[in-house]
Amino acid sequence: MSYQAPIDDMLFCMQELAGLAQTAQWPGFEEAGPDTAATVLEECARFSQGVVAPLNVMGDREPSTWESGQVRTAPGFRSAYRQFVEGGWQGLQHPSEFGGQGLPKIIGAACAEMFNSANLSFALCPLLTDGAIEALLTAGSDGLKATYLDKLVTGEWTGTMNLTEPQAGSDLSLVRTRAEPQADGSYRLFGTKIFITYGEHDMADNIVHLVLARVPGAPAGIKGISLFVVPKFLVDQAGKPGARNDVHCVSIEHKLGIKASPTAVLQFGDEGGAVGHLVGKENRGLEYMFIMMNAARYAVGVQGIAIAERAYQQAAAYAKERVQSRPVDGSTPGSASIIQHPDVRRMLMTMRANTQACRAMATVAAAAYDAAHHHPDAATRRENATFHEFLVPLVKGYSTEMSLEVASLGVQVHGGMGFIEETGAAQHYRDARILPIYEGTTAIQANDLVGRKTVRDGGRTARAVAAQIAATEAELAALDSAAARAMHKRLRVAREAFEQVIGFVVEHAGQRPNEVHAGSVPYLMLAGITVAGWQMARALLRAEEMLRRCQGDPVFLHAKTVTAHFYADHVLTRVPSLRDAAIDGGNSTMALAPEHY
Repeated sequence: MSYQAPIDDMLFCMQELAGLAQTAQWPGFEEAGPDTAATVLEECARFSQGVVAPLNVMGDREPSTWESGQVRTAPGFRSAYRQFVEGGWQGLQHPSEFGGQGLPKIIGAACAEMFNSANLSFALCPLLTDGAIEALLTAGSDGLKATYLDKLVTGEWTGTMNLTEPQAGSDLSLVRTRAEPQADGSYRLFGTKIFITYGEHDMADNIVHLVLARVPGAPAGIKGISLFVVPKFLVDQAGKPGARNDVHCVSIEHKLGIKASPTAVLQFGDEGGAVGHLVGKENRGLEYMFIMMNAARYAVGVQGIAIAERAYQQAAAYAKERVQSRPVDGSTPGSASIIQHPDVRRMLMTMRANTQACRAMATVAAAAYDAAHHHPDAATRRENATFHEFLVPLVKGYSTEMSLEVASLGVQVHGGMGFIEETGAAQHYRDARILPIYEGTTAIQANDLVGRKTVRDGGRTARAVAAQIAATEAELAALDSAAARAMHKRLRVAREAFEQVIGFVVEHAGQRPNEVHAGSVPYLMLAGITVAGWQMARALLRAEEMLRRCQGDPVFLHAKTVTAHFYADHVLTRVPSLRDAAIDGGNSTMALAPEHY
């Protein structure tokens, strides 16, 4: 089944929930209003559907290969990437002074979703480049910016993040790669990095690695990590790729999914040291890397939404075509398409509602990012920065876990054929499985939600979100539709459970850390469901208002109200059990001694 970008839902989220028209009033975004957004999304849809999506299955069956240090990407990827660069898609949301288009993140995120729905393996390359751009924009010297940013923003060169080492997974305090200072101000790097997405490939003229390493005499642990730019090819005086640097791909991984994306093992310094240049100041590398990490974590959440959308579209199309069994209500005498069967409807609505809810949440988070960086009022910028930071672990952690449920349901809708590779449903499930793992596992996102986002400010930000949800409840109470009544009832219960868990976390994180962290993932899932449900409630309010005023497409708006109603009845109802697991489940989680497992 071919991919069709959900432009109508994307634009609805951008305009009705995230305030795109208001964004277009801020300095630098004057041309980024609804008309521009619609034009960009339509063009992105044509490229994603016509060029990128057709390569998805082929990339899974004929993935990237490695031989003698060289990586050959999947058939068609080089040509598609060249068209991606020519279209200016890499620089969509990056500053115009470095060759970008300077559009808000709210538009860039929608385009990123399309690319990832079309072909997750392909879209991973620009995702990492975006992170490298963000880090250099924030911490790079003028010289580094002049050398690298124009090429990265146009997509002519690609970027990577090099964190993980064989002995150091998520615990970056164990990083051993060393960087030795040279007389000319450069450094020579020695070490091994693993799990480097697009660490080697044949699609661009140069690859710009951002690498964590230690300088001599650096403090132990994470306080002694520095960040370096290490290009695959050294850059000459004319700004062109010159001699090959001492960084080489010694293998690529054989993976469950995203097979077309080369995941490299990189060796630095086997021939005298890889030449690198310090980003920012020594021993502050983790601080700078987190700039890349936060950008990447949000982007991975968008990937979860993207793969969920693709799985939903394929399952819905199959359910309309597959004929099997008579309807339980006897509405037709013979067999009917399986979309007539109630449980298939339940599965499809679960897929649809979860995907749309997470898209709404991610779009609102993107709008908060834009406000945090571009709103003319300083206090509003700070408020939105805090809100965006709170949402990042929810967008990353909850949306990626959601994508597994949706992709699994996609296989289930197909029945036995879903387990057969030829239908394509299995590829979505396999591809989605990495998303809750990389750029910080779900537990790491949950630890971030507990520590940095809840305990650090005594629950102030989390409670402020709950207060906004309560305000939406008051709006729902004024309506008399069945959907509004259901949403009001379920959202209120979810919000109260959210507040109860916030209180538990704040009160007990210091004295009972094991119990609190044993319930951290249930807390994350609870918060994700509730905040996404809040956005579905806002969508319901807006859709019903537009229907009353005879605005917009009535078919789309009616479907939105039905989807929100379903979310209330089938997804928000999960929250009370997650509250109980977060608050009461810590004792039983920790009760069994490790030796008894």
